[in-house]
Amino acid sequence: MKFQPKASHFINGEYVEDTNGAPIDVIYPATGEVIARLHSATPEIVNQALNSANAAQAEWAAMSGTERGRVLRRAADIMRERNRELSILETHDTGKPLQETLVADATSGADALEYFGGLTASLTGEHIPLGGGDFVYTIREALGVCVGIGAWNYPTQIACWKGAPALACGNTMVFKPSETTPLSALKVAEILIEAGAPKGVYNVVQGYGDVGASLVTDPRVAKVSLTGSVPTGRKVYAAAADGMKHVTMELGGKSPMIVFDDADIENAVSGAILGNFYSSGQVCSNGTRVFVQKGIKETFLNRLSERLATAKIGDPLDEEVNFGPMVSENQMNIALGYIKKGKAEGARLVFGGERIEGDGFYMQPTVFADVTDDMTIAREEIFGPVMSVLDFDTEEEVLARANDTEFGLAAGVFTNDLTRAHRIVAGFEAGTCYINTYNLAPVEAPFGGSKMSGVGRENSKLAINHFSEMKTVYVSMNDVEAPY
Repeated sequence: MKFQPKASHFINGEYVEDTNGAPIDVIYPATGEVIARLHSATPEIVNQALNSANAAQAEWAAMSGTERGRVLRRAADIMRERNRELSILETHDTGKPLQETLVADATSGADALEYFGGLTASLTGEHIPLGGGDFVYTIREALGVCVGIGAWNYPTQIACWKGAPALACGNTMVFKPSETTPLSALKVAEILIEAGAPKGVYNVVQGYGDVGASLVTDPRVAKVSLTGSVPTGRKVYAAAADGMKHVTMELGGKSPMIVFDDADIENAVSGAILGNFYSSGQVCSNGTRVFVQKGIKETFLNRLSERLATAKIGDPLDEEVNFGPMVSENQMNIALGYIKKGKAEGARLVFGGERIEGDGFYMQPTVFADVTDDMTIAREEIFGPVMSVLDFDTEEEVLARANDTEFGLAAGVFTNDLTRAHRIVAGFEAGTCYINTYNLAPVEAPFGGSKMSGVGRENSKLAINHFSEMKTVYVSMNDVEAPY
């Protein structure tokens, strides 16, 4: 087993194994072969991880922000130095092309560590003067032990997006990766220790849903941050609410992308490709409902088909390849099932639509046209390379249709009329919006959704508020008066 880690879990600064846990096979999506076998955390492992995080938290929070920040920034440097090695691991974990992982995964994780490392020393409260000489001051405090639950599409990035702000604020973390992609987070934990983080500050435990449930409901946990589907989010949010825990939920979407007839066609097609086929379509913010104004519909579809025909599909370790396999056989079959539904409900198949024969979990990038708002492929999140193209006439009409969904993660508009672009994004019911681009997520900017797509924000200074709380201290400089 080529990528077998030293052990399944990383607790209190070292690898820990307990083979009593259910086995987790790591399958390389490009070939279908098992490349590592790990074990799900037993209750003893979960307890060990939470105790470790709990024991380390006070010492970590007592360090100065400058000291904590230095650790995070060192970790970012190490991650960048090892980018190729980490990217190869990520490609084996997820199946994403190396061309992609080299620029979008460990590098994004390093950006988060560097950004929050740079903020750490600036995390202060404020002084609030009051009349008569009294004043209030506030103290920003850590929440305590935070639990991060990751998704399988960006395992390294998510481990850092959750870990960096948590650690910056003086919290400690127990992170549970998706059982589909369990390898990368172990390397993040290793690197943080190497960078000088005290033992127990960042722990990784593997497991299925029952492990996540046991972490979320544990009284030692103060905060839960989940990236996942809406059904999982509902369960985790409800369980966390029972213990009045802080939560961040970054969930799914069925995001709209609107292309007006004055848009630059090449840019719009590029945005649609990035918003539907990057990571083989396995991105939560994907703009999978592409509304194209009727006057340019066929021009758009023709150019899109021409460019999709040049996609290089193959071995994801070949840096020329830019479209890889689905993460698992199950996920591929889900996407293929939606293609059948699209055909059955009368959508016009414009491109792709088939599984690619051979080893691994490959399918063609797929485009449907003449899609209507009530079709299953236009309502449900597919999480695969399946684009729905819908027609529209007017601005007012398309905005209402774009918002007619329970989701609200992302939305985009392509137009050369800048006043219209700003009108549209002002009207979008979505947390992350784009004008003349799509799916960029710099660490400096908040990322997250509205409606059923989640609560809270990841990245940016806003994330600090989700991993800390303010203590208010009223100081009286005067005598205390009472009515009796």
